[in-house]
Amino acid sequence: MWQIRPILAALRRHRLATLLIALEIALACAVLCNACFLITNRLQRMKLDIGVDEASLATIQLTGFEGANVKDLNARMLSGLRAIDGVQSVSVINTVPFGQQAGTVGIFLSPSAQHVSAVIDVYVGGPGSMQALGLKLIEGHAPQESDYQPVDNIFPNDAQVLITRSLADHLWPGVDPLGKEFWCDTYHFQVMGVIDRLAIAQPGSRGASSVDWSVFAPGQPGQSLAGSYLLRADPKDIPRVLRDARLAVSKLAPDAVLDQEDSQLLSDLRYRYFENDRAMSRVLIGVIAALLLVTALGIVGLASFWVGQRRKQIGIRRAIGATRGDILRYFQVENFLIVSFGVVLGIVLAYACNLLLMKRYELAQLPFYYMPIGAIVLWLLGQLAVLGPALRAAAVPPVVATRSV
Repeated sequence: MWQIRPILAALRRHRLATLLIALEIALACAVLCNACFLITNRLQRMKLDIGVDEASLATIQLTGFEGANVKDLNARMLSGLRAIDGVQSVSVINTVPFGQQAGTVGIFLSPSAQHVSAVIDVYVGGPGSMQALGLKLIEGHAPQESDYQPVDNIFPNDAQVLITRSLADHLWPGVDPLGKEFWCDTYHFQVMGVIDRLAIAQPGSRGASSVDWSVFAPGQPGQSLAGSYLLRADPKDIPRVLRDARLAVSKLAPDAVLDQEDSQLLSDLRYRYFENDRAMSRVLIGVIAALLLVTALGIVGLASFWVGQRRKQIGIRRAIGATRGDILRYFQVENFLIVSFGVVLGIVLAYACNLLLMKRYELAQLPFYYMPIGAIVLWLLGQLAVLGPALRAAAVPPVVATRSV
């Protein structure tokens, strides 16, 4: 501790250099904390549980078919796809998680309500689609045969539906949702069951809180429910099943066009959907590495400059009894004080940046534990960066004190 007062006195004589390094460390601390938080959020987002058995599922998407022939198209596709070896089930559905956005609507809790209670995704699925998805029913009952009603343009009307637990908690907090009703334009829905989870088609596109705001509406395949097919097979067979299904489309539906981009395994749709998140994480990791490298080089440069300036002073200290360890500790403590000052500024800057991100991009609040982690990383970086110059300073021989300036 006896060294701190002379160290502070020396730093006051080099205010500008000390301030520049401290500001560089503050910027590194702020970027490090927020970038690590963003990377963690992206990684958690990529691990999202969508509530379906995606390892067993694939989808076939057709376009370009005539509306007048959809009944025959559905019949041909369902029959032909079921004949593929390894297929456990085939059903018609309007979309799948990570697929094309369909059925996104605002809903009201009464026909006369003026304000939307929630923006949701409505999955409209034919017989067998709920079982194929692997939805977990936690309350109420699953759709019966009579619940599969004709689809009127977009949705079946007066439909008995399943809603997710998070949507039920949002619409009717603390109340049993079974039998509750809601509306969308002229469409009326009544809750017959609650499922654990079912992510919207584009999860995260409307904020983290609404990832599971989904409804499953049973509907009869027909004019407004055609061209999108859900295949289920054993996870080890599903890649081959999808390949065979894609090859079979040209024979089963010569009057339609296979959408190559969206006819995929659900696992591949997930991978594609989060490609931007992976790219962003890689960019942020690169930014962190570059900033830490620049900070380390700045510390090395400043320490090396000070060692060169203080060679005679170091030699004098060695001549009057200072050990190499004393010289080494001097530079390490000096660096620790500069880094600590920068970390304090960095914590303030990190929270300011986080508040800006919260306001502009609806990011969550930065947890406090990122601050000590960032401080420890920078302290370690500072000590490692100053070690080389400090060892050179400790190696200065006492004879330097006898040389003329």
